[in-house]
Amino acid sequence: MFKKLASDALGLSDIGSVIKPADYDKVESDDYVMHEDGEKIIFLIKSRTDEYCFTNKALIHVDGTSAVSKKRTLRRFDYFKYAIRDVMLETAGTVDMDIEIKFSMGEHSYSIDVNKKFMEELKDLYKALIKIGSIQLENAKMLQYAQNSLETASNTVNRSTSSTTLEEQFKAVNQYAFSWLKQAHETYVPKDFGPVFEKFIKN
Repeated sequence: MFKKLASDALGLSDIGSVIKPADYDKVESDDYVMHEDGEKIIFLIKSRTDEYCFTNKALIHVDGTSAVSKKRTLRRFDYFKYAIRDVMLETAGTVDMDIEIKFSMGEHSYSIDVNKKFMEELKDLYKALIKIGSIQLENAKMLQYAQNSLETASNTVNRSTSSTTLEEQFKAVNQYAFSWLKQAHETYVPKDFGPVFEKFIKN
């Protein structure tokens, strides 16, 4: 019941507001954060119809059809699955009431209107998203290099002469490849970007 009144209690309109950590328990997104697995809300934008909840592990979008409807669509974009790209921040003009942050994740593109009084907070979010996107891009390149390197090494072993049987070679290569790729994924596909957010979000 309390969360149904959150929009009114927080003074929200169709233009988003940045919610303070003390009020995270008033938002619907909090119900979908995997607190049990160490996930936590880092930054949250809320309007009457939508919530954009940036956690250390994912973007959770609670998509409302209208301010008076109870119907919601929940979308979750884990950072290790969806790269952040095309991040832009449009500042307010003289008569504008809002600023706009834009970015894409997977096939979804977002353009979020936020009250211009939260400009400093949006600057922090902008820098954090830019940094995460650059890390994801660099990691994707490094993972591809690692996979190409493993494939080259595997082909070299297959062409070499050895006293061991083909079955023994296959088992050895397969075991090594599995362990090597697992380590590469742990290194280049991080699931938790909490330290990046904490570095840039100061307001």
